Amino acid sequence: MTRTHLVMASANPDKVAEIELLLGGVATIQPRPARLGDVAEDGGTLEENARLKAVAVCEATGSASVADDTGLHVDALGGAPGVHSARYAGEGAGYGDNLAKLLAELDGVPPGRRTARFRTVALVRYPDGSELVATGTVEGRIATAPAGTGGFGYDPVFVPVEGDGRTFAEMGDEKHAFSHRGRAIRNLARMLTVRA
Repeated sequence: MTRTHLVMASANPDKVAEIELLLGGVATIQPRPARLGDVAEDGGTLEENARLKAVAVCEATGSASVADDTGLHVDALGGAPGVHSARYAGEGAGYGDNLAKLLAELDGVPPGRRTARFRTVALVRYPDGSELVATGTVEGRIATAPAGTGGFGYDPVFVPVEGDGRTFAEMGDEKHAFSHRGRAIRNLARMLTVRA
């Protein structure tokens, strides 16, 4: 079987490592060229943002590109941070800043009302304009305090319904079995296998 060659649209090393692991060898991955500038993620949906990144890298390199976008949707916050998850505390904010803002906004919200879901859209854009789009979702709740040292982003406060009460950050690589990104990338890997 011929493996697809993909250029990674994300410059986030944590995301890149997860995507490479989750693709399970069905594609060879080339890092995003350092010369490429940031792509404005100003789409109104996760799919639009993934497409913006994938198209920009595909056009710049002439190769198929893979991108993803993930949102944390918290019911008590009307679905926020959603599409703005990576920049929830403002442009240039880090993981800790976003986490602190989320917990501050949920301060006083009882555990039963802290329901949330992670959703990931993974997208491959080919030079001919065709695309593959895969999604993955996991339901859970937001803990009242961070726990665990693995993962990144909101992993220290996200407790999946399908788990055993630990946060994604406490699970390490175990989370990939049912995480949003795990589901989306495995779905994408199946599509890549069919297309190859």
